[in-house]
Amino acid sequence: MEEPILKSTQTEDTAQGSLQVNVTANIGLIPIQNANITISYTGDPNDTIETLTTDSSGQTDTVSLDAPPLAYSLTPNSPMPYSEYTLNVTAPGYEPVTVSGVEVLPDVTALQNIRMVPTELEQGSDERIAIPDHTLYGDYPPKIPEDEIKPIDESGEIVLSRVVIPEYIVVHDGVPADSSAPNYYVRYTDYIKNVVSSEIYATWPESAIYANTLAIMSFTLNRVYTEWYRNKGYNFTITSSTAYDQKWVFGRNIYSNIDRLVDNIFANYLSRPGVRQPIFTSYCDGRNVTCNGLSQWGSKYLGDEGYTPIEIIRYYYGSDMYINTATAVSGVPSSWPGYNLNIGASGDKVLQIQQQLNRIAQNYPAIPKVAEDGLYGPQTAESVRIFQGIFNLPQSGIVDYPTWYKISEIYVGVSRISEPG
Repeated sequence: MEEPILKSTQTEDTAQGSLQVNVTANIGLIPIQNANITISYTGDPNDTIETLTTDSSGQTDTVSLDAPPLAYSLTPNSPMPYSEYTLNVTAPGYEPVTVSGVEVLPDVTALQNIRMVPTELEQGSDERIAIPDHTLYGDYPPKIPEDEIKPIDESGEIVLSRVVIPEYIVVHDGVPADSSAPNYYVRYTDYIKNVVSSEIYATWPESAIYANTLAIMSFTLNRVYTEWYRNKGYNFTITSSTAYDQKWVFGRNIYSNIDRLVDNIFANYLSRPGVRQPIFTSYCDGRNVTCNGLSQWGSKYLGDEGYTPIEIIRYYYGSDMYINTATAVSGVPSSWPGYNLNIGASGDKVLQIQQQLNRIAQNYPAIPKVAEDGLYGPQTAESVRIFQGIFNLPQSGIVDYPTWYKISEIYVGVSRISEPG
């Protein structure tokens, strides 16, 4: 298929991006108050340009930082379109963490999550995370072509009979045969947010980000559904190699608009009629590497031209591709009831939300506790609104689809003694 011609954009003056830092303990999802974060340019790590402190929810204020012109991230083969910053994070009772290469793009908010190890568990283990070049800017190997529909062994080795959104996937941080590369247990939604932030720019049109996210989720769920690597004798779900899978970077920052989008559509994937498995959706940058699948830069152009996400998907994959929704989500106390909970609602679903919010409030004291009476009144709405503000959701005070699953996710996180990984 002929590649769309990309329009160039006029260069503007230096722009501003934003950064917010969220700091938690690596066990039990405990927010760390009064953590100190110093920010410097990665190229000049000894010159501090900002100092931030976390609140009772483990969060800093959002700070404005210099970023390159917006045009750089909207045109292929431009200069580096993001600024790289280094964060040094310290907190009493925790081992220090340094993250270099935090990517701040113009006009969007970068979210950097930091997980700190208590000193009692591991003394003298300063963690240093280095974020490599973005895949659209750096030099990475192209994907090895694969069929979009995998043969399914009828012997019963395939575990899944339906598409289920897993709670965790195991990411092998290297090529499949590299047994020295570590494996990481990563929440499915966190994995998707990380890959989208690593594979495309958050400054692109929303429809292009949506289309690329659908391709990334379908790619991932095909690996999950077919047990692709486990059937080859490996003990992981997917790799971080761009040659075999898609880019995932341990400890990298994500972006607030990608964070919200994934929370809204995380159960979706791409299907063809009569095919049960999620489609293995190949994609590439479309400029330095071409492929039989979605072009990332081409999708950006189509988004500029007003194409919807499904129109972008069908431009590359054909008119018989459609968006499907998984029937089950693992690791949640109960599924979305199918309707919003708002003032005036009552019953078991409201009671469940109240109980979960009260447990979350033990870790996040900014969230006001509520009466567990099964009645959705102003108190419950305010508690939901504060929760939404902490976890980057629109502060409506209404338990909608993304809020329901975010409350479930955080409730499970604070209730566990420890997280895997």
